Amino acid sequence: MPRSTGSGAAPPLSFPPDGLPDVARLEGLLPPLLSVVAGTVDVIGLLNFHLFTAHVTGNIVVIAALLVRGGPPNVAQILAVPAFILAVAGVWLIARASDRRGPALARPLLLIQSLLLSCILIFSAIYDPAANPTGLRAVIAAMMAVSAMACQFALLRLAVPGSPSTAVMTGNLTNAVLSLMDTLARNRPLREGASERLKKTSMLLAGFFVGCVAGAAAVSLLGRWAWSLPVVLAAAAVQVPQRR
Repeated sequence: MPRSTGSGAAPPLSFPPDGLPDVARLEGLLPPLLSVVAGTVDVIGLLNFHLFTAHVTGNIVVIAALLVRGGPPNVAQILAVPAFILAVAGVWLIARASDRRGPALARPLLLIQSLLLSCILIFSAIYDPAANPTGLRAVIAAMMAVSAMACQFALLRLAVPGSPSTAVMTGNLTNAVLSLMDTLARNRPLREGASERLKKTSMLLAGFFVGCVAGAAAVSLLGRWAWSLPVVLAAAAVQVPQRR
């Protein structure tokens, strides 16, 4: 039998039982739930502000097109890139100031994302920025949504670095197809662990799609209160690091 260290250390991929979350459980539960959050935020942002709040790539394309071809600028799309950069930098500063590392960062950063989404809900309930998608109020709400998604990207990289992206579905779809092909070619796979990757990426794709459908339904049924859906989901995500 292996000699006990007497420190009560948990098995690999786990932390000592001092309130820190289990890494394997975080990697299994948190990304699928956050992919649903990302889907709802992205589609509500698109329908309300004509902006993909979780996709910096599209906003960079718009900025490049405006620089070369001109045309009426969409202020929210132009500001989305610097707002995303500043939000990620802000999350890094908060993480550094918290003096926490790895999965211990998960809950505080999830709380920040939940707070940002709650601010959008309150702001939208009071001012209904979607009534004028190009107005100042819409830009403010859109930047809060972009910041919430920047926080989600950053918290996964800092707290659960082994997890795939919860919002960039192009990469997840590529991984899913490649993993499916490797699974079917059992005798000569190009990469090992195809079945596990296929399971993870499929859950993220399904979660994001479900979030998009639910977000679109929320906009149709709840109007300015549609942001209550991602708020509830983000609040549920906050509880994941605490569950045993």
